Amino acid sequence: MPEVRTENAGKRDLYEVLGVARDAGADEIRKVYRKLARRHHPDVNPGDAAAEEAFKAVSQAHAVLSDVDRRRDYDEFGEVALEVGFDAEKAREARASFEQRFGDGSTGFGSGGGESFQFGGLEDLFSDLYARRGWSEGPRGRRGPDLEAELELDFLEAVCGGEKRLSFALPGPDGELRPETLTVAIPPGVADGGRIRLRGKGGVGSGEGLPGDLYARVRVRPHPFFRREQLDVYFDLPLSVSEAALGAQVRVPTLDGRATLTVPAGTDSGAKLRLRGKGVSNPAGGGAGDLYAIVQIRVPRGLSPEAGEQLEKLDSASGDELRRGLF
Repeated sequence: MPEVRTENAGKRDLYEVLGVARDAGADEIRKVYRKLARRHHPDVNPGDAAAEEAFKAVSQAHAVLSDVDRRRDYDEFGEVALEVGFDAEKAREARASFEQRFGDGSTGFGSGGGESFQFGGLEDLFSDLYARRGWSEGPRGRRGPDLEAELELDFLEAVCGGEKRLSFALPGPDGELRPETLTVAIPPGVADGGRIRLRGKGGVGSGEGLPGDLYARVRVRPHPFFRREQLDVYFDLPLSVSEAALGAQVRVPTLDGRATLTVPAGTDSGAKLRLRGKGVSNPAGGGAGDLYAIVQIRVPRGLSPEAGEQLEKLDSASGDELRRGLF
């Protein structure tokens, strides 16, 4: 049964992580992210813990700044908008109420329970509120904490969406854990590490306080041959020597079935052949990514003497000087 836990966001400036200006457009952010992701990818830097942390940082920064709503909240409220359970509407209400009573937010604010916290501005106020886990629901109770549970998905479940049962342990008012099972609606295109919010399914509130929210943290199992990079999907496509040399029409797998792919004559191993719009749907709208077939030319083995002679004749007929320029 997955562990349920609360989470605090780390302190960082997401624009600085990517090295872009705060008014950078979506295309620039995507371009910079891809460059940094390739540079720090664990497959390129095996065993390099610093590179792995850098890869996680740029991935998280891109996840927020490429999402219109999350970027708007981050620009408005800063790092506190990254907190689990952050509610922009409640934050705006709290800010309006605070500014009405105290002006620019440069003074201390009493919490009403004999306890006070000092802050230099509204972001500090929100950070302190969220660090304490829960908005006050009035004198009769306090809102329950936001919780997190891990939701494991197959690659195609994450890409195509659907429904998934989530089993987890929920702490009750007495602190005892009790098993719970919920049906989670999976939005198409959810990424590994993404979160799905289930309102009111978190920790129990005290008194008459409302329950918190539950966040399903997505973990996507690897696919046997598909690999995902943001909205684009890649797979290796084996081709025979004749198919690569002469060109061919080949059937290939897609996320939702099969398609016919045209292989141009003279295709080299490592070439990327694109099926436009056959990638992952954008959860925020705006179309889908592309599907790329990475050509892998398979060299024939165990040829008969006759077949070997035919292959030598083919090399002679092509007239290519493969190692021209090396000497």
